[in-house]
Amino acid sequence: MYTSGSTGRPKGVVVTHAGVPGMVHTHAHRLGVTPDARVLQFASPSFDAAFWEFAMALFSGGVLVLASPEDMLLGEPLAGVLRRHRVTHATLPPVALAVTEPAADLVPELLITAGEACSPELVEQWSADRRMVNGYGPTETTVATSVSTPLRPGGTPPIGRAVTNLRCYVLDAALRPVPPGVPGELYVSGDGLARGYLRRPGLTAQRFVANPFEPAARMYRTGDLVRWSAAGSWSSSAAPTSR
Repeated sequence: MYTSGSTGRPKGVVVTHAGVPGMVHTHAHRLGVTPDARVLQFASPSFDAAFWEFAMALFSGGVLVLASPEDMLLGEPLAGVLRRHRVTHATLPPVALAVTEPAADLVPELLITAGEACSPELVEQWSADRRMVNGYGPTETTVATSVSTPLRPGGTPPIGRAVTNLRCYVLDAALRPVPPGVPGELYVSGDGLARGYLRRPGLTAQRFVANPFEPAARMYRTGDLVRWSAAGSWSSSAAPTSR
């Protein structure tokens, strides 16, 4: 999967299938996806979030809802797709939510927001009539790193806890764990880590580092600053840095 992150220079991320079982387990056991699900395919196939949607529908035995590019335009066209196809599960970026009317008959079961920071105002508007969760994850960790519990109005929306088979650490510059409430960089370890960057060994060595907490394991250095909350989940404390 080629991604530019925030650097603007495309790089090939070599992702294996090893992280897929943990993602599918998270769909079923954390998000409650069942064979009755009708999942919207919103993301472009060139974006890794498309696989999140594909796996959510088909690996649960549910329905994957496809629509034309014209029908997927933000605002009323997208709302029309959600209504006509009785979509029960949708993963939408905050920019899409900001220009769509949060009517009670849209996405009645689960709305996942991901791709960029979700504002408290969007949570206030969208969480009243449905289950709404916040997701986070770079391509280097097989699409998803963490998902939150259902969001409630008030405060910065957390990015939640690690998906199944991933482990996350909030560390300082010396790779020491920081206490709750203190900003630190988010590192990720576990089955979902990519092998590295295609034909870029220097960048691979820079971002995929040895895990001092697990013998022979690696961590992915996200470059994103987060804080542990008192409840044991993470919230973003700064804009993401270069990935």
